[in-house]
Amino acid sequence: MKKVLLTLSLIIALAFGASAQRAQLQIGYGGYTMMDCCDMHDGGSVNTAWGALTAGVNFKVAKNFSVGASYTFSSSDYKHYDDSNIYYHVIMLNGRYDYYRNRIVTLYGHVGIGVDISHMTAGDYSKNKAYFAMQASPLGAEVGLSRVCSMFGELGFGAQGLLQVGVRFNL
Repeated sequence: MKKVLLTLSLIIALAFGASAQRAQLQIGYGGYTMMDCCDMHDGGSVNTAWGALTAGVNFKVAKNFSVGASYTFSSSDYKHYDDSNIYYHVIMLNGRYDYYRNRIVTLYGHVGIGVDISHMTAGDYSKNKAYFAMQASPLGAEVGLSRVCSMFGELGFGAQGLLQVGVRFNL
């Protein structure tokens, strides 16, 4: 776990130094995450899950390639237990490759790897457990609304959801 976090922080630091000229902030919502469909809740049955909120930053390091980091938050609750919840905190390193671009639309692929720290509570009992987290979105589209703002949508599988939509801001 320490090695993963150290590697992520090193890569992010290199991205800051390599490409300080173009940063892009993003906020998005994704539905049906890998935490909902895989056993990332310590064997319990999940009752409700609402999706995931993601905030991230990307830095352009080459003409068609960007790297960055993201934080995703999601939660759910267990079936058959009162006052029991699971909180998912996902930190990922992301890579994005733009494979088609015109003045308004950019089509891209997005891959992310990282760690999911699940915080499970039931009454007075609580524990944390770490899982491998990933996101693979081969089809993403970004539509520019202005020079500063754009909206995006991605289809894929992982901690950020099967379908993720949101908005990006160019700095």
